[in-house]
Amino acid sequence: AREGESVLALDGRVYMLNHANVVIADGNGVESIAGIMGGEASGCDETTTDVLMESALWDPLNIAQSGRALGIITDARYRFERGVDPAMAVPGLDIATNLILDICGGEASAAEIAGQVPDTDRIIEFPISEIKRLTGLKVPPGEIRHVLTRLGFFTAGQGETWKVAIPSWRPDVHEKADLVEEVVRIVGLDRVAPEPLDRGGAVQGQVLTVMQKRRSAARRALAARGLVEAITWSFIARDKAIRFGGGQKALSLANPIAADLSDMRPSLLPGLLDALRRNADRAQDDVALFEVGQVFTGDEPDDQLHAVTGLRHGIAGGRNWRGGAGADAFDAKEDALAVLAAVGAPMAKLQIVQGASDVFHPGRSGTIQLGPKNTFAYFGELHPAIVETFGLEGTVAGFEIVLDRLPSPKLKSTPTKPALDISPFQPVTRDFAFLVDAKVAAADLIRAAENADRKLVAGATIFDRYQGKGVPDGKVSLALAVTLQPREKTLTDAEIEAVAARIVAEIGNRTGAILRA
Repeated sequence: AREGESVLALDGRVYMLNHANVVIADGNGVESIAGIMGGEASGCDETTTDVLMESALWDPLNIAQSGRALGIITDARYRFERGVDPAMAVPGLDIATNLILDICGGEASAAEIAGQVPDTDRIIEFPISEIKRLTGLKVPPGEIRHVLTRLGFFTAGQGETWKVAIPSWRPDVHEKADLVEEVVRIVGLDRVAPEPLDRGGAVQGQVLTVMQKRRSAARRALAARGLVEAITWSFIARDKAIRFGGGQKALSLANPIAADLSDMRPSLLPGLLDALRRNADRAQDDVALFEVGQVFTGDEPDDQLHAVTGLRHGIAGGRNWRGGAGADAFDAKEDALAVLAAVGAPMAKLQIVQGASDVFHPGRSGTIQLGPKNTFAYFGELHPAIVETFGLEGTVAGFEIVLDRLPSPKLKSTPTKPALDISPFQPVTRDFAFLVDAKVAAADLIRAAENADRKLVAGATIFDRYQGKGVPDGKVSLALAVTLQPREKTLTDAEIEAVAARIVAEIGNRTGAILRA
């Protein structure tokens, strides 16, 4: 075609052409796009009496490139871009002509043949021992010859090396390995005897990467907590992509499979929310789902990240006589911490701060980080506007963890497990109630208690929170259970009181909390 030429095709659309598109034309201009679609001007209707029958061969690569560039998918393109039998050009014309004469009648002119049929004759030297060498399969020579002959190949020779002529309709066969494949796929891969690989007589190194181990551990941890794994599309609608932090031009698909799957996902949350909505539409309101997959922040290799996301909707365990509230931020927090513990995150160093991305509820969400510059997880209740956008009712709680942002695990000096370290002495638990400013994070109290005596304090947890009558405005009462684990001897009352005093003093110094009477 000439640059800027156009043609009105049989589908009623006008296609702009250029010098890369092969066309069929006459003195009046383009008649059709070669090997892809005919033009409307040269089309047939119920009044047509004269038909020009054409049987042609086209370059498969050119047909594929032109069809993709023009956005045309036809049966002709499908066949020509995959290659047709060049030896059938003339016989095919005769067959089609005879069909028209038999069914419709009429008269046919003599065929006008232009050009030459391409020479596709190929002969391959085929050592039949290659079948045994490449596949380990022993196939008798008689069976090999029978298979190749039935597939249209021509074989000659009686020794260990045969000459095999390739039929014109098999442009995919070029070498002896292709012939081995043809024989093996017919006689059956089930005849290949399984054999273990040689391990070399030594213990092999690790097979799975750190990321593969983390993904597997995350799946097991969430499944153990009652969540069901879901696999959603990696592409979402553009408006949803923008709402969840995506929508960049680099992440838009040039040829999406559907209008609502136009952009690569920046988060796993949209896909899981759609899954929750589909469940809710079918009266399945108590659903907990998770997904482990890729999210995309750009079109560079490092912009593809591995994420773990979980969502809970409705009442855990469904309706029951005891009643119950829907999933909340604390459920999501427990799920997130369970995943982080399973993948080997440094749990003792994690920092939990209030607030998350704008996808979450501003007052019922949190961020998990290792310092302000390394944020890798969010959890909490999703923003009501997000929940409403996806057609859901009630509360939806969830989390999202980016595994790539977790620090690499430390290499162990030895592959063996460390010795089991269990103290023979009974632990001691002491409870404390502190009056503290409502803006102070509970985690600060826990961290202060653990730092009071790192050798004896085995752990601390918040077990009660009270704010109301008897507590001044702006203050909150937090009850703390601290576990002391002696390792050298049983603690005396005096030693316990001394540790308790240090805990109270450390919490007071760090948070300003006062021990309640």
